[in-house]
Amino acid sequence: MKHVRTITLLLLFGLGNLYAQETALKASMERGSEIYNDFCVACHMPTGEGIPFVFPPLANSDYLMQQRTASIKGVKFGQEGELVVNGETYNNTMASMGLEDGEIADVMNYILNSWGNSSNEMVTVEEVEAVTKD
Repeated sequence: MKHVRTITLLLLFGLGNLYAQETALKASMERGSEIYNDFCVACHMPTGEGIPFVFPPLANSDYLMQQRTASIKGVKFGQEGELVVNGETYNNTMASMGLEDGEIADVMNYILNSWGNSSNEMVTVEEVEAVTKD
């Protein structure tokens, strides 16, 4: 009987932890949606589809999913030069938006889990803090 209680407690703890992670991600995405609408929507559009040959899509973006750290770096410090997204080459400049690390984590969580993107790992403030310019 003692083992059944232990297993039950472990399962409940695991489910509680999963619920807490889902709740944290949902809250981060809600904040990220507001940041996206304030800073990103003009170029990347409300549907994340970008502007063909000018601003790359965030929707169903292979680049975002395969280049997580580079994507964070682009949001944090801005980006210029060639970038290949979904097989198309873009060569433009994205200025730094001056966002704080927590805001960057939130907007990244939003775009990594919207418009056909799905990330199993939540972007944290600590992860953003670790990304440097060089």
